Amino acid sequence: MNAAELLAAYEQMALIRAMEERITELYRDGVIPGFVHTSIGQEAVAVGTLFHTRPDDVITSTHRGHGHVLAKGLEPGRMLAELMGRRDGACRGRGGSMHVADPALGIFGANGIVGAGLPIAAGAAHALKARGAGQVAVAFFGDGAVATGAFHEAVNLAALWRLPVVFLCENNGFSEFSRAADQHPVSLAGRAGGYGLPFRAVPGNDVEATADAMAAVLDQVRSGAGPYLVEAATIRVHGHYEGDPQRYRDQAEFAVAEAQDPLVLARKRLTELGVTAAQIDEADTRATATVAGAEEFARRSPEPEPAELLDYVIKPRPVPRPRPAGSAAGNPAGKPVSVSRVIRQALHDALADDPAVFLAGVDVGGGNVFGLTSGLKDQWPDRVLDTPIAETAIMGLAVGSAMAGLRPVVELMYLDFLGVCLDQILNQAAKLRYMTGGAVTLPLVIRTQFGSGRSSGSQHSQSLEVMLAHIPGLTVVMPSTAADAYGLLRTAIDDDNPVIFIENRLLYERKAPPPGPDHRVPLGQAAITRPGRDLTIVAWSHMTELALAAARELAADGIEAEVIDLRTIVPLDRATVLDSLRRTNRLVIAQEAVTDFGVGAEIAALAVREGFWTLDAPVFRVGAPRSPAPYAPSLERVWRPSVDGIVAAAREAAVDR
Repeated sequence: MNAAELLAAYEQMALIRAMEERITELYRDGVIPGFVHTSIGQEAVAVGTLFHTRPDDVITSTHRGHGHVLAKGLEPGRMLAELMGRRDGACRGRGGSMHVADPALGIFGANGIVGAGLPIAAGAAHALKARGAGQVAVAFFGDGAVATGAFHEAVNLAALWRLPVVFLCENNGFSEFSRAADQHPVSLAGRAGGYGLPFRAVPGNDVEATADAMAAVLDQVRSGAGPYLVEAATIRVHGHYEGDPQRYRDQAEFAVAEAQDPLVLARKRLTELGVTAAQIDEADTRATATVAGAEEFARRSPEPEPAELLDYVIKPRPVPRPRPAGSAAGNPAGKPVSVSRVIRQALHDALADDPAVFLAGVDVGGGNVFGLTSGLKDQWPDRVLDTPIAETAIMGLAVGSAMAGLRPVVELMYLDFLGVCLDQILNQAAKLRYMTGGAVTLPLVIRTQFGSGRSSGSQHSQSLEVMLAHIPGLTVVMPSTAADAYGLLRTAIDDDNPVIFIENRLLYERKAPPPGPDHRVPLGQAAITRPGRDLTIVAWSHMTELALAAARELAADGIEAEVIDLRTIVPLDRATVLDSLRRTNRLVIAQEAVTDFGVGAEIAALAVREGFWTLDAPVFRVGAPRSPAPYAPSLERVWRPSVDGIVAAAREAAVDR
């Protein structure tokens, strides 16, 4: 760095310091709500790391990310307004201190979940690499994140795919309230060697040394050499959060931290380079004035109106157009094909139609467990991508690449594996549009499958759609026919929101005439698959098949059941259910999942709240008993919902008709 560059870097650090100190005061006074984590003492890491980045580079950050976003170019007023929860904040008051973002500036978000930004950065880096413009992603993380699975999975995937990402560890010596030395059995340098990555340690309190080192690192990553792991040794002056009494530290540590103050070190170096004290003081004065102006802007900004509460949960989609009862798409003259073939065709057609679409997951290049993606990699070797067995990295890949402009379709091999990657779905994919105030869209699809009935046991049979349906921001799709599998999957891939597409493996080999390539099924529109007058049976996925069989059996007894296939769980087509109930006055709900607390309970609540005056009988639910899925066939047969169970419930509902 020359003197002018160092003075510019010093002023950036002075701005961050002045901002953080004022934030501390505003938080103390109750002007800033929630939690606040300041980066006082770590200014040189943010400024030095990003000094040589480009405007079109991307960063992900941590809960202690104010310095990062300011160094990346976010306007101070918009950041401070965000912390105050104001409408003119960077995220319109939806993110707050731990979630500041501005994707237009390449700021893909600070993150309240330790380590969660790392897989997202890897996903963004994949999109940047595909773009081929020499862009780089920088993932900031604290030393505590090194112990997380997200760290390992993201770094491993990035190393395997040689992604243009810098993993930048801010080692401030503490993981929340614990000393970093007590948390890790090996050094970060040793971990880098295990991944085959280059490693560099930088003095994180020296902005000049950090910037010079990072210039070389960034050049190497831009050249296509793959990811880089950097550790910046720095200090944390304040506690883990504002108000932390820091009883776990002794006074001698504070004295050492004061001696390592990055602003003091930079002032000394500026003086050595011939910069006058007056020039340095002027930089301090400008920084202070900027913070004052930012506060004035933030205080003037209005709070969001209560009427805006539900804004930005999803990107609005077209209202589904009504379809005639019983209508279904398909080519009756076409040779029947299996549902699995139809799903493969939908993926093939999506890849052919849109170069932004790519597939990724465990063994998708070889066809996946059921052969659904076989042959696609031969046609699109750069867009059908095998991943390690690393579900968190796969979901982060989807989130980051979607934020960066691609349309990922990633595979979760079994729905049961939801638990090992839930954070990236629950706290990232589902919430990022909302937490950025609508600044991003996340056009991603997570394909997965489930199904009991083949002795797959408790960890490979679960119907967990209700867990996903409960998460605002997600769309949940569960087709039951070949035509719907094609039409819903194509619609999901075209949609600008995160969609969970859940297939039932017992349906894969069911055959039907294939739909045409233009076939689409709107999200949120149920289908009446069998009209009837005496009662309504609502079902979805494989249970629709059982419901139709039950309806045929009931018809032999003179009971005409109307069968509704929900097709999408979220958005739920309440109107079709209520309209049918108005005509039949009786309701049976059939679900493969455990009955208690399921989607059926939501539909039952709908019926007794909005359809109460049309009910002539209690609402009946058919589902699995409250136990894990059994392995023994003799137990599984009685555990699984059956045609007989639906028939029995329907007869009881219709007993006095």
